[in-house]
Amino acid sequence: MHIIVGLGNPGKKYENTRHNIGFEAISALAGDYGIKLKNHSRFRAFVGEGQIAGKSVLLVLPMTYMNLSGESVIKILNFYKLPPSQMIVIYDDVNLPVGDIRIRERGSSGGQKGMINIIAHTKTEEFPRVRIGVGNKPPQMSLSDYVLSRFFKEEMKDIVDGLHKAVKSVEMILQGDILGAMSTFNKKITPQGGE
Repeated sequence: MHIIVGLGNPGKKYENTRHNIGFEAISALAGDYGIKLKNHSRFRAFVGEGQIAGKSVLLVLPMTYMNLSGESVIKILNFYKLPPSQMIVIYDDVNLPVGDIRIRERGSSGGQKGMINIIAHTKTEEFPRVRIGVGNKPPQMSLSDYVLSRFFKEEMKDIVDGLHKAVKSVEMILQGDILGAMSTFNKKITPQGGE
């Protein structure tokens, strides 16, 4: 079984904000594959069990608030006796353009608070992650205000496209082709003035 975790904050106040794009990705996966998410107080999360790309999966939305995501994740990993390497985490990235995605097999938190907490609880950085770009913050906004803001109308097409790419990347990772997913979806950054 694989666990697919989307990071975000619970409650109407945070719905459709940039910081909740991980939640949106899990909702997209659940919708595409007919997986029902139910509240499991034991895990402090909404959880849904099903099949994606022929693999058994557990979709997870931690209800701990972003900065404590690891508390929920570690409960689930321990209960199902799964190593963190069987987990895929999906979350927002302010360093990527809106709708771009970046897949990694492992790595640091990059300063993302939910990831910092997951790494602290699992005591490892050895698990795949899919980052969805939510764009750079404007100079006049604080980072916290920006990630809790909603997407502009002109960004909606790009973010919907980003969610679609995130779903496809998860399918490829589950099929054991993370390198193919990285090759397909990780955009090469071209140096300024170069081709």
